[in-house]
Amino acid sequence: MAYRIEGRLLEVCTCNTLCPCWIGDDPDGGTCEGTLAWHIDKGMVGGTDVSGLTFAMLAHIPGNILEGNWKAQAFVDDRATPGQEDALLSVFTGKLGGPIADMAQLIGEVVGVQRVPIGFDVETGTGRLRIGEAVAADLEVARGSDGTPTTLHDTIFSTIPGSPAYVGRAPSYKAKSDALGINVELTGHNAVQGSFVFEA
Repeated sequence: MAYRIEGRLLEVCTCNTLCPCWIGDDPDGGTCEGTLAWHIDKGMVGGTDVSGLTFAMLAHIPGNILEGNWKAQAFVDDRATPGQEDALLSVFTGKLGGPIADMAQLIGEVVGVQRVPIGFDVETGTGRLRIGEAVAADLEVARGSDGTPTTLHDTIFSTIPGSPAYVGRAPSYKAKSDALGINVELTGHNAVQGSFVFEA
């Protein structure tokens, strides 16, 4: 089944700014508790339109990000139909291949999939994310001396392969999952946002 999805990614985690995982270094503190959310502005998976939906995960990363063994909780936009949910899971579990499959291989265990309301309102690195009762984050982009948003390019690790990433910080990041043993409430830590096009 072929697919093509395009939209915006947001990640926020317990690493300091900038997140060392993007250049292949170990996470600050040795482990990382991170949230990833992909909002699909436009997309088709086979014959299923998934435009306007968001897929997200909360993950415990036990060491260097490239070594895998992530433990993750997946979240599907509660506005998705059963067919749309199946399509999103097929893409983001790597079942359909493409760029996202490389990242999916880093996940060692998925503790569950939940349907929840997801609020994704982020543009050029600034905005907010809400994932049910599990995650709440506010974000602001870092800027250069001329006010231009700061971006990352050509990194060894990326959740949006081939695209530049806006880097910044989260004035507020709260995440809680009993299944993952995560209970985070932080200010001023890493946030990254960018656009993606995934197809296979």
